Amino acid sequence: MGLYSRYILPHVINCACGTGPIERQRRKVVPLVQGVVLELGFGSGRNVPYLEPQKVKKLYALEPEDGMRALSQKAAQTAPFPIEVRSEFAEDLDLPDASIDTLFITYTLCTIPDPTSALRATRRLLKPEGRVVFCEHGLAPDADVQKTQRSVEPVWKRFAGGCHLTRDVAGVLAAGGYYIETSEAMYLPKTPRFAGYNVWGVARAA
Repeated sequence: MGLYSRYILPHVINCACGTGPIERQRRKVVPLVQGVVLELGFGSGRNVPYLEPQKVKKLYALEPEDGMRALSQKAAQTAPFPIEVRSEFAEDLDLPDASIDTLFITYTLCTIPDPTSALRATRRLLKPEGRVVFCEHGLAPDADVQKTQRSVEPVWKRFAGGCHLTRDVAGVLAAGGYYIETSEAMYLPKTPRFAGYNVWGVARAA
Protein backbone atom coordinates (compact mmCIF):
# COMPACT_ATOMS: atom_id res chain seq x y z
CA MET A 1 0.00 0.00 0.00
CA GLY A 2 1.46 3.37 -1.04
CA LEU A 3 1.64 6.47 1.10
CA TYR A 4 -1.19 8.10 -0.87
CA SER A 5 -3.52 5.12 -0.36
CA ARG A 6 -2.72 4.75 3.32
CA TYR A 7 -2.49 8.31 4.59
CA ILE A 8 -4.09 10.69 2.07
CA LEU A 9 -6.81 8.78 0.22
CA PRO A 10 -8.87 7.93 3.36
CA HIS A 11 -9.24 11.62 4.14
CA VAL A 12 -10.01 12.49 0.52
CA ILE A 13 -12.78 9.87 0.46
CA ASN A 14 -14.03 10.98 3.86
CA CYS A 15 -14.41 14.55 2.62
CA ALA A 16 -15.98 13.51 -0.69
CA CYS A 17 -18.51 11.31 1.13
CA GLY A 18 -19.43 14.11 3.48
CA THR A 19 -20.78 16.64 0.99
CA GLY A 20 -24.23 18.08 1.58
CA PRO A 21 -26.01 16.15 -1.19
CA ILE A 22 -24.57 12.82 -0.03
CA GLU A 23 -25.41 13.52 3.59
CA ARG A 24 -29.00 14.21 2.58
CA GLN A 25 -29.08 10.83 0.85
CA ARG A 26 -27.89 9.16 4.02
CA ARG A 27 -30.79 10.70 5.93
CA LYS A 28 -33.19 9.03 3.50
CA VAL A 29 -31.89 5.47 3.87
CA VAL A 30 -30.25 5.15 7.28
CA PRO A 31 -33.54 5.15 9.25
CA LEU A 32 -34.45 1.92 7.40
CA VAL A 33 -31.59 0.07 9.10
CA GLN A 34 -32.42 -2.08 12.13
CA GLY A 35 -31.47 -5.11 14.21
CA VAL A 36 -28.09 -6.77 13.81
CA VAL A 37 -26.42 -4.94 10.95
CA LEU A 38 -23.55 -5.73 8.60
CA GLU A 39 -22.22 -2.65 6.84
CA LEU A 40 -19.98 -3.24 3.83
CA GLY A 41 -17.39 -0.52 3.50
CA PHE A 42 -17.88 1.20 6.85
CA GLY A 43 -15.22 3.77 6.00
CA SER A 44 -15.00 6.60 8.52
CA GLY A 45 -18.44 5.85 9.94
CA ARG A 46 -20.33 8.59 8.12
CA ASN A 47 -23.62 6.75 8.65
CA VAL A 48 -23.31 6.38 12.42
CA PRO A 49 -24.83 9.77 13.38
CA TYR A 50 -27.99 8.90 11.44
CA LEU A 51 -28.51 5.40 12.83
CA GLU A 52 -31.21 5.18 15.48
CA PRO A 53 -29.83 3.60 18.68
CA GLN A 54 -33.20 2.14 19.64
CA LYS A 55 -33.30 0.23 16.34
CA VAL A 56 -29.73 -1.05 16.08
CA LYS A 57 -28.74 -3.98 18.27
CA LYS A 58 -25.20 -4.36 16.94
CA LEU A 59 -23.24 -3.23 13.90
CA TYR A 60 -20.54 -5.29 12.21
CA ALA A 61 -18.44 -2.67 10.42
CA LEU A 62 -16.55 -4.24 7.53
CA GLU A 63 -13.55 -2.16 6.45
CA PRO A 64 -10.66 -4.05 4.81
CA GLU A 65 -8.54 -0.97 3.99
CA ASP A 66 -5.90 -0.30 6.65
CA GLY A 67 -5.79 3.46 6.18
CA MET A 68 -9.55 3.85 6.36
CA ARG A 69 -9.89 1.45 9.27
CA ALA A 70 -8.04 3.90 11.53
CA LEU A 71 -10.94 6.31 10.97
CA SER A 72 -13.41 3.45 11.49
CA GLN A 73 -12.08 2.76 14.96
CA LYS A 74 -12.58 6.39 16.00
CA ALA A 75 -16.21 6.32 14.91
CA ALA A 76 -16.83 2.99 16.65
CA GLN A 77 -15.56 4.27 19.97
CA THR A 78 -18.16 7.03 20.21
CA ALA A 79 -21.22 5.21 18.84
CA PRO A 80 -24.27 4.75 21.13
CA PHE A 81 -24.50 1.02 20.23
CA PRO A 82 -21.93 -1.78 19.88
CA ILE A 83 -19.79 -1.62 16.75
CA GLU A 84 -17.34 -4.37 15.88
CA VAL A 85 -14.89 -3.23 13.22
CA ARG A 86 -13.81 -6.15 11.01
CA SER A 87 -10.91 -6.19 8.55
CA GLU A 88 -12.06 -9.12 6.40
CA PHE A 89 -13.46 -9.02 2.92
CA ALA A 90 -17.10 -10.08 2.68
CA GLU A 91 -16.08 -13.42 1.16
CA ASP A 92 -14.04 -14.27 4.27
CA LEU A 93 -16.49 -13.40 7.04
CA ASP A 94 -16.98 -16.10 9.66
CA LEU A 95 -20.31 -14.83 10.98
CA PRO A 96 -23.04 -17.46 11.51
CA ASP A 97 -25.63 -18.17 8.87
CA ALA A 98 -28.89 -16.20 9.19
CA SER A 99 -27.43 -13.87 11.81
CA ILE A 100 -27.95 -10.48 10.13
CA ASP A 101 -31.15 -8.44 9.94
CA THR A 102 -29.84 -5.71 7.64
CA LEU A 103 -27.08 -5.66 5.06
CA PHE A 104 -26.20 -1.98 4.74
CA ILE A 105 -24.33 -0.60 1.73
CA THR A 106 -23.67 3.06 0.93
CA TYR A 107 -21.23 4.24 -1.73
CA THR A 108 -19.32 0.97 -1.57
CA LEU A 109 -20.33 -1.23 -4.51
CA CYS A 110 -18.44 1.15 -6.79
CA THR A 111 -15.15 0.33 -5.07
CA ILE A 112 -15.32 -3.37 -4.12
CA PRO A 113 -13.04 -5.27 -6.54
CA ASP A 114 -15.61 -8.03 -7.13
CA PRO A 115 -19.01 -6.78 -5.92
CA THR A 116 -20.88 -9.81 -7.27
CA SER A 117 -18.75 -12.20 -5.24
CA ALA A 118 -19.04 -10.02 -2.14
CA LEU A 119 -22.82 -9.85 -2.38
CA ARG A 120 -23.18 -13.58 -2.98
CA ALA A 121 -21.11 -14.21 0.14
CA THR A 122 -23.50 -12.13 2.26
CA ARG A 123 -26.67 -14.00 1.31
CA ARG A 124 -26.09 -16.82 3.79
CA LEU A 125 -25.71 -14.25 6.58
CA LEU A 126 -29.13 -12.65 6.11
CA LYS A 127 -32.09 -13.92 8.07
CA PRO A 128 -35.01 -15.10 5.90
CA GLU A 129 -36.82 -11.81 6.54
CA GLY A 130 -33.61 -9.78 6.29
CA ARG A 131 -33.11 -7.02 3.74
CA VAL A 132 -30.49 -4.93 2.03
CA VAL A 133 -30.60 -1.16 2.50
CA PHE A 134 -28.50 0.51 -0.17
CA CYS A 135 -27.55 3.91 -1.55
CA GLU A 136 -25.05 3.92 -4.41
CA HIS A 137 -23.83 5.92 -7.35
CA GLY A 138 -23.27 4.30 -10.71
CA LEU A 139 -24.06 4.07 -14.40
CA ALA A 140 -26.30 6.92 -15.50
CA PRO A 141 -29.34 6.36 -17.77
CA ASP A 142 -28.38 9.10 -20.24
CA ALA A 143 -26.08 8.25 -23.16
CA ASP A 144 -24.12 11.50 -23.03
CA VAL A 145 -23.41 11.06 -19.31
CA GLN A 146 -22.44 7.43 -19.86
CA LYS A 147 -19.94 8.54 -22.51
CA THR A 148 -18.35 10.92 -20.04
CA GLN A 149 -18.32 8.26 -17.31
CA ARG A 150 -16.49 5.80 -19.55
CA SER A 151 -13.91 8.34 -20.63
CA VAL A 152 -13.24 9.62 -17.10
CA GLU A 153 -13.32 6.29 -15.27
CA PRO A 154 -9.76 5.02 -15.97
CA VAL A 155 -8.18 8.11 -14.42
CA TRP A 156 -10.89 8.47 -11.77
CA LYS A 157 -10.21 4.96 -10.44
CA ARG A 158 -6.52 5.70 -9.95
CA PHE A 159 -7.13 8.66 -7.68
CA ALA A 160 -10.41 7.61 -6.05
CA GLY A 161 -9.42 4.30 -4.52
CA GLY A 162 -10.65 2.10 -7.35
CA CYS A 163 -14.08 3.76 -7.56
CA HIS A 164 -15.97 2.77 -10.72
CA LEU A 165 -18.37 5.19 -12.38
CA THR A 166 -20.05 2.73 -14.74
CA ARG A 167 -21.36 -0.03 -12.49
CA ASP A 168 -25.06 -0.67 -12.89
CA VAL A 169 -26.37 -0.73 -9.32
CA ALA A 170 -29.46 -2.82 -10.06
CA GLY A 171 -27.45 -5.19 -12.22
CA VAL A 172 -24.78 -5.69 -9.55
CA LEU A 173 -27.42 -6.45 -6.91
CA ALA A 174 -29.16 -8.92 -9.22
CA ALA A 175 -25.89 -10.66 -10.07
CA GLY A 176 -25.20 -10.95 -6.35
CA GLY A 177 -28.49 -12.77 -5.74
CA TYR A 178 -30.80 -9.93 -4.69
CA TYR A 179 -33.87 -8.30 -6.19
CA ILE A 180 -34.81 -4.68 -5.63
CA GLU A 181 -38.04 -4.31 -3.68
CA THR A 182 -38.21 -0.51 -3.75
CA SER A 183 -35.90 2.07 -5.24
CA GLU A 184 -35.56 5.69 -6.28
CA ALA A 185 -32.98 7.43 -8.44
CA MET A 186 -31.80 10.94 -9.25
CA TYR A 187 -28.81 13.04 -10.19
CA LEU A 188 -27.49 14.61 -7.02
CA PRO A 189 -27.60 18.42 -7.04
CA LYS A 190 -24.35 20.39 -7.04
CA THR A 191 -22.51 17.23 -8.15
CA PRO A 192 -20.91 16.44 -11.53
CA ARG A 193 -23.42 14.32 -13.42
CA PHE A 194 -20.83 11.69 -14.29
CA ALA A 195 -20.34 10.99 -10.57
CA GLY A 196 -23.75 11.96 -9.25
CA TYR A 197 -26.30 9.46 -10.52
CA ASN A 198 -27.66 7.98 -7.29
CA VAL A 199 -29.85 4.91 -6.73
CA TRP A 200 -31.21 3.97 -3.31
CA GLY A 201 -33.75 1.66 -1.76
CA VAL A 202 -34.34 -1.81 -0.33
CA ALA A 203 -33.48 -5.22 -1.76
CA ARG A 204 -34.04 -8.81 -0.65
CA ALA A 205 -32.49 -12.17 -1.38
CA ALA A 206 -33.84 -13.70 -4.56
